[in-house]
Amino acid sequence: MAASKSSKTSRLSNWPVPVCLLVTAAVMAAAVAYFYRDGSTLYFGDAEAHLNISRRILDSRTPGWLQFGTTWLPLPHLLMIPLVRDPHLWQTGLAGAITAGICMALAATFLFAAIYRLFRNVIAATTATAIFLLNPNTLYLGAIPMTEPIFFAALFALLYFTVRYAETTGWGALLGASIAAWAGTLTRYEAWILLPFTALFILTWGPRKTLPKRATAAVVFCVLAGSGPLIWLFHNYWQFGDPLYFYRGPWSALAIQGNTSYPGKGKWLQAIQYYFAAGQLIAGLPAMVIGAAGLLLTLQRRAFWPLFLLALPPAFYVLSIHSSGTPIYVPTLWPFSFYNTRYAMAFLPLIALGAAALTRLHKYVAPAILVAVFAPLLLHPAQRSVTWREAEQNSRVRRLWTSRATDYLRANARPGNTWFTTFGDVSAIYRTLGIPFRQTLTGDNPIEWSLATTSPQLSLHEDWAVVNSGEEAQSTIDRIRLTGPRYELEQRIMVKGARVLEIYRRLPDPPPQTKYEDPLH
Repeated sequence: MAASKSSKTSRLSNWPVPVCLLVTAAVMAAAVAYFYRDGSTLYFGDAEAHLNISRRILDSRTPGWLQFGTTWLPLPHLLMIPLVRDPHLWQTGLAGAITAGICMALAATFLFAAIYRLFRNVIAATTATAIFLLNPNTLYLGAIPMTEPIFFAALFALLYFTVRYAETTGWGALLGASIAAWAGTLTRYEAWILLPFTALFILTWGPRKTLPKRATAAVVFCVLAGSGPLIWLFHNYWQFGDPLYFYRGPWSALAIQGNTSYPGKGKWLQAIQYYFAAGQLIAGLPAMVIGAAGLLLTLQRRAFWPLFLLALPPAFYVLSIHSSGTPIYVPTLWPFSFYNTRYAMAFLPLIALGAAALTRLHKYVAPAILVAVFAPLLLHPAQRSVTWREAEQNSRVRRLWTSRATDYLRANARPGNTWFTTFGDVSAIYRTLGIPFRQTLTGDNPIEWSLATTSPQLSLHEDWAVVNSGEEAQSTIDRIRLTGPRYELEQRIMVKGARVLEIYRRLPDPPPQTKYEDPLH
């Protein structure tokens, strides 16, 4: 933080930050429009799920807090609610895309403001913001319903307010840092590890005579920001009987991965290797080299806190690969595929910080850095966005059977029909057709679902059943073939690499049999 201390006398202009907000908002509006027209807004299965979770909070047979579920934190879904109420914005995915675009514009603006305050230099702040925002992966993830835009907005707001607090020790900066950290903890779990280190920074920053004030500030921060994880722990305890249900429940990363081995599991060096390989695909080798060189200069300038804060998320991801059932696959290493490459986006803030430090060396360093970072992306268009490529490749099968199912149901189903089904990938069918979730019965409606699966003869009344093979809904349909109610298989959709999707239509109940009476008696 020495860079800030040595520059306290240099007054900051007020105009650059609002200008940055306008420019970044325009950039993200263009990105949202581009990927919407490209048709890739909902390529990521997680993007589809986030959008539909937000919708089902309002539109469900059992709307309300229960519909937040357990694994994903609630803030991204809360922020989408004002727009996802609109049927068109929900069906097209624009409800989530617009929300993400706004948050990514705010993230870039907070990054600009933090670097501007740290280095007292518009060129340094502009360079850092351009490296982060104009990265093709930032533009894609910032234009679709994902959690990264909100997390980066919280992270960079925390960076800005802590840098400001180091200068002023004001309560406004402390409140801003607390709100930013709180928002981060309700968005992504890597934000949880930021809390103790930020509290320690607040406690230790400043002369010894201010220790009572610093201790009070640290306590205030812990109470305000720490309420985020406490809310989620209580939610999991209240709804599922286990405060750590999100970590060890059936939908957690540990449960999904199981005992399956993957590169980096239990191996630190391999975990680091795969994470850095993903980072090279996200940022490009020139950017990685520039960032590393700049971070050395950042250390020399004793800007320890910004460097440490921005290094925490990458450290969290390496730990997750090693110990928490979170693999990352890249096409350059075995098994030569795509999975979770977006987690390496955490390299970009570090690269941006390092590049900002380098711009202080000479007035021509900034344009040279931007050319070195973006020229490879312009020369190799096919390599521009590894996250888009991952989403496009991994969604092909899902998009194919979703298209086939919607084509069939559009021709055969009726507007008021009801559905026995599951949430998850199947929900894309109902979103595409504009079928309200309140007309579907899923495991997220626990009481009615339990009655329908345990006593279907009495409680299962839905007009259709759309089920994946191997799921409880499909097992229920198989089990009632002899006892009723009667469901007839109308369509079986088989796509290589995916589970079979089956569509059943309910048949009318047979008329009650009456006892035959002899008319002569």
